[in-house]
Amino acid sequence: MFMKYAPDKTRLKFMKLRVPSFIFSVVAVILSIVLVFTQGLNLGIDFRGGSVLETTKPDNVEVQDVRNVLSGLGLGEVVINEALGTGVEAKRVLVIRLATQDVADGEDSELAQQEATDLVENTLLEAFPEMEKPSRETIGPKVSGELFQAGITALGVALAMMLVYIWFRFEWQFSLGAVAALIHDVILTMGIFAALQLEFNLSTIAALLTIIGYSMNDTVVVFDRVREEARKYKKMPTIQLIDLSLNGTLSRTLLTSGTTLLALLAIFVLGGPVLRGMSFALIWGVIVGTYSSVFVASSLLLALPEKWRHGREPSNDDAQFGFSG
Repeated sequence: MFMKYAPDKTRLKFMKLRVPSFIFSVVAVILSIVLVFTQGLNLGIDFRGGSVLETTKPDNVEVQDVRNVLSGLGLGEVVINEALGTGVEAKRVLVIRLATQDVADGEDSELAQQEATDLVENTLLEAFPEMEKPSRETIGPKVSGELFQAGITALGVALAMMLVYIWFRFEWQFSLGAVAALIHDVILTMGIFAALQLEFNLSTIAALLTIIGYSMNDTVVVFDRVREEARKYKKMPTIQLIDLSLNGTLSRTLLTSGTTLLALLAIFVLGGPVLRGMSFALIWGVIVGTYSSVFVASSLLLALPEKWRHGREPSNDDAQFGFSG
């Protein structure tokens, strides 16, 4: 209903903001890298190792009751979340995450972890006799380290494949702009996780890969329109051509991003703590991905040699917009 009152055609001059947006992006990227290396990421049990216990939540038991029972065991970090199970008759479940136990030199770390997990399970069954015996899974430090390396490798491979895809689909100038926007999005997402100390786990890696796909899709739509308009307006200055293309895809971008954000906000608010980290990463990724498609990818395309315009010689009009070809 709202889109009925939106103008059919806009004439916003996005590229006039390319310099301040470039400064903002550079500062944000540097700050994010500093936060990641100084504060560090709050790695979840997937990447630090530990134990996960899952059991059905009795109707008369609250999460805070479980926290009160386990808080005095002296086992370090114990994270307790409530979630809705799967299936037609889904029940509420408790997911209890127990960090890897610190051991002295010479002690068996696996045995210490096993004893800590047994202690949690026995304490729960003793305090809440109506609770079902928990299922349990343990992730060792070696396995968790391999998972972290595999996750980072997956991000790197995804970026490399995107670089190759855009190179063949368009030109190398488009490829550099698109991949720069993706790297920008990933670094800013990791930076906000370091700043807020949100748990960084396998779900977050999945969210980052989703952000890469979403941002690339948005960038490809813009670039495709740029190439289409370049064929129609061979003498139009490049800065005007890019602004024309961005305005032409603006309604599509707003509709896609808006509807995606509505769904993600519902998951963030109603999905519970288990889905909160992943949904937050996706919300943040949609916002910065939309921004980077306009002000990072397109601005970099404007700054690179314009051989992608099939031999068009820069006109005198380009100089007044700060582009020399």
